[in-house]
Amino acid sequence: MTILIKNANEVITLKSNAKGPRTREKMREIAVIENGSVLIEEDRIIAVGAFEQLAVDFPNLVKKADTIDASGKIVMPGLVDCHTHLVHGGTREQEFNMRLNGSTYMDIMNAGGGIHATTKRTRETSFEDLYAKSMHHLNVFLKHGVTTVEAKSGYGLDWETEKKQLEVAKKLQATHDVDVISTFMGAHAVPRDYKGREDEFVDIVVHDMLPKVAELNLAEFNDVFCEKGVFTPAQSQRILEAGKALGLTPKIHADEIEPYKGAELAAKVGAISAEHLLVASDDGIQRMAEAGTIAVLLPGTAFFLRALFARGRLMIDKGVPVAISTDFNPGSSPTLSLPFIMNLACMHMGMTLEEVLTATTINAAYALNRGEQIGSLEAEKQADVVILDVANYKQLQYFYGMNHTNTVIKNGRIVVRDGILSN
Repeated sequence: MTILIKNANEVITLKSNAKGPRTREKMREIAVIENGSVLIEEDRIIAVGAFEQLAVDFPNLVKKADTIDASGKIVMPGLVDCHTHLVHGGTREQEFNMRLNGSTYMDIMNAGGGIHATTKRTRETSFEDLYAKSMHHLNVFLKHGVTTVEAKSGYGLDWETEKKQLEVAKKLQATHDVDVISTFMGAHAVPRDYKGREDEFVDIVVHDMLPKVAELNLAEFNDVFCEKGVFTPAQSQRILEAGKALGLTPKIHADEIEPYKGAELAAKVGAISAEHLLVASDDGIQRMAEAGTIAVLLPGTAFFLRALFARGRLMIDKGVPVAISTDFNPGSSPTLSLPFIMNLACMHMGMTLEEVLTATTINAAYALNRGEQIGSLEAEKQADVVILDVANYKQLQYFYGMNHTNTVIKNGRIVVRDGILSN
């Protein structure tokens, strides 16, 4: 199939001569083409630029193309949500109500809530029901312009359930239009029956779970929750290094609740990204900048938990490449709206309009090791394209809390048209 998008008010290409994830002022260089066009053939972008030039360079393709008139709209790369807990059982709205009525984190935990509540529900939920629920969530992501998501396990804390989550994600990757990239996170929490025997559980993750994940090719990344009361930096390093030895790229939940040298550990082990970082130290931020570790910031979590936001402005100014994501999960960020998360990043983390576009496209793609394939509109890249009902990119954050997505093209196919999923 050949598709021509023409007459767009703006085409935001994110094209750059910079290699790798963008840092500092490069995060503001989004490469806007006014009155631009995009030419797509099969699943690839052929060219981006003025229609007149495309008609000269590719006359046969332009002539036969299915033409989309984007007058009054903008065009940009498909959004990349690089940190989600997509596959899980149950919901936890009762905890939200408890927090609004004054309950603390420990009150909720003592009442049977928290991650262990979701673990219980995920263990009890069948593969088929997890798949159907996750399929619905992916449909909502897609209607918001998201064309690639990461899906972490971590609500099993035993091999059978972790395997079930990862197999659901693998089936979704094979059957849904959205690309689903899997991360193993067996070390999301310490199971209750291993309280006081945390090192024994680390042994299970290292010697039992991780080798099976690698053998069955169930995940590309390996994540751990390095946090006081969860896994220590030493335990986290052990898990991440074991995953590296098996070919799994390290990620880390770091410095979310207390400063715990998670950012420093991310740089030390060569993690592709460190995530959360609400209370990362100045030294940790500096080390991440030196190592090129991507900071995946999750403003929706801080918003929902009424916590301090990560220091996104400082991280960018210090040279850390920044991405942002929904952290979609049932406990601390039950949202499927990456556009709203972009609003929060502008309002609460000091990021500019241009920086949030970079953080949800090319930098998010690099956080998933996909920066050479997706995240910008350039010739030969995968044809993941979004058309939005706004007159210019500044209106995306100005009109906040709204879904402006009109059309989504995924792998060269129109999968959302006029805001409705295509059959």
